[in-house]
Amino acid sequence: MDRAVALALVLVATVVSAGCSGKPRIKVGSKNFSEQLILGEIVAQHLESRFPGRVSRKLDLGGTLLTQQAIEKGEIDVFPEYTGTALTAVLKEKPQKDPVIVLADVRQAYRQWHLRWLDPLGFENTFAMAVRTADSGGARTLSEAARERAWKLGAGYEFAHREDGLPGLLKTYGLRLSGTPKTMDLGLLYQALSKKQVDMVAGNSTDGMLSVLPLTVLRDDKNYFPPYECALVVREQTENNFPGFTAALQELSGRISSETMRRLNYDLDGRHRPAREIARNFLRSTGLN
Repeated sequence: MDRAVALALVLVATVVSAGCSGKPRIKVGSKNFSEQLILGEIVAQHLESRFPGRVSRKLDLGGTLLTQQAIEKGEIDVFPEYTGTALTAVLKEKPQKDPVIVLADVRQAYRQWHLRWLDPLGFENTFAMAVRTADSGGARTLSEAARERAWKLGAGYEFAHREDGLPGLLKTYGLRLSGTPKTMDLGLLYQALSKKQVDMVAGNSTDGMLSVLPLTVLRDDKNYFPPYECALVVREQTENNFPGFTAALQELSGRISSETMRRLNYDLDGRHRPAREIARNFLRSTGLN
């Protein structure tokens, strides 16, 4: 008799366990680079505090198109995306300069997939022209740098040729270069700048090294670079399954500045801290969790 009771209890436990594991979950996705892994972890932990036991992760999925396919198919419910990337890479539209128009356009277009863009997180990951502060001549903007002198430029291979890259930048600002631009892997840009092999680099505005090196990021005062505001893209259906899902995510809007994102990126790439620890510390520091 005792054996039969024990067997029954095991069967009940198995059924309960299976039922729990079969519950719908909010699936958080991300692309496959450092910033996205951090943001994906921030989103996942924030949702876990609102929906305990109902969140799963599908981080490091791949590039833009793979992640877009995943959310269209319902394989993920939310992921961070950039407005300029959505406009040009997903929607195949020409780059635009006005961030308000770009956000409105992608919001409208993404309705075809029943996807919603939330308000931006507070930063953008666009191109950033950086110089050593000690050698900047006091220049704070690209217009001032163009008047200052000719610059030895270091840039990634893509930036040197793309439509919204170097050719248009030189034309817009009348920026003078000293010699031919040195093209290199993006990971070598700041090393080359520190070693004075170049004196200006075309990096990204949330690069972690910008938070620790004595550099000045020159303000794009003519708004040459297209906007790449980061925001969360969500499936509309998920709100029906998880009431309060969208409101919880909106709590992250406007909470991450460019300076904060640089620091978080450096924590991962420079200090080699785990993404989960970085996300947990960020959420605690902002009082969200």
